[in-house]
Amino acid sequence: MVRILNKIVLNFEIMVEVFKTNVQKETDTNYIIAIINREFPNYKVNFDLEDCDKILRVEGVDLEVDNIIDYVNCLGYICVKLE
Repeated sequence: MVRILNKIVLNFEIMVEVFKTNVQKETDTNYIIAIINREFPNYKVNFDLEDCDKILRVEGVDLEVDNIIDYVNCLGYICVKLE
């Protein structure tokens, strides 16, 4: 994908990672998203609590998967990357 930003052409590939979690409440998802966005402001983050795996979806360039898992785990939740 090519993006023109301030007349500079940047080539980057957007990655998408999906994680299984045990998050149950919408208020908890908002807090987790805020923490991830604070550390990684260029990531697009959302949850699907209706899915049986309580999916966390993260989209961005050069995703730091292990750090995402660590942040969610440190908040007291299970977070496992789905293959």
